[in-house]
Amino acid sequence: MPQIVRERPQVGAFFDMDKTLIAENSASLFMRYRYQRGEIGNIDLLKGLGAYLQYKLGILDIRSWTVGMMAQFAGQSEVALEREALGWVDQMVVGTIYPEAARLVAEHQARGDIVAIVSGATRFVVRPIAQRLGIEHMVYTRLEVEGGAFTGRVIEPICFEEGKIYWLQQFIEEQRLDLAKSYFYTDSITDLPLLEIVGHPVATNPDPLLYRTAVRRRWPVRFFEPPVASPQPS
Repeated sequence: MPQIVRERPQVGAFFDMDKTLIAENSASLFMRYRYQRGEIGNIDLLKGLGAYLQYKLGILDIRSWTVGMMAQFAGQSEVALEREALGWVDQMVVGTIYPEAARLVAEHQARGDIVAIVSGATRFVVRPIAQRLGIEHMVYTRLEVEGGAFTGRVIEPICFEEGKIYWLQQFIEEQRLDLAKSYFYTDSITDLPLLEIVGHPVATNPDPLLYRTAVRRRWPVRFFEPPVASPQPS
């Protein structure tokens, strides 16, 4: 009787992006980029700063904010936005990658783990960072496209809190990952649901609430040294 060989589940290593892989908040950097190009004014910049402060305080309605932000891209070419985002990421974001994060990604890859970025950002931001780090897999907020142009709508749910679990669960099933042996790295208390479903939660550059939670639960805590020099946009 032929022996049945069962495929062994693999280990996943999931990384949040903002303040985990990179030292900045990508949405804030994008607002600054658009301001420097004259695409938005002082009021819009202040609104963006206000939204970031609300997010840090845990009082921002992320879904409403994301839906409102993405509506501005209605009718824009997907190819054009991808090209613009690539230039912006190269100019302002790549230089903020934590060297220790890059080394940690490489260590997981060397062990044969399935590494993925899990972020509330869109693929136009996530993919260039993933490419720089040699990461193949990404879980992100998805935008609706029809005929090569954005409709301005977000494909629900957005990749945040429970929405992250929704999209990540599909990835886990596709890759046959063993959650009990998998890792999740994040800086934010908003990712607590994800930290609780993996066997190896790691608070990485944690915000105060996550730090206290990690200490109480005796989770590992890691603080990365910032990049030596962040790029100075022209």
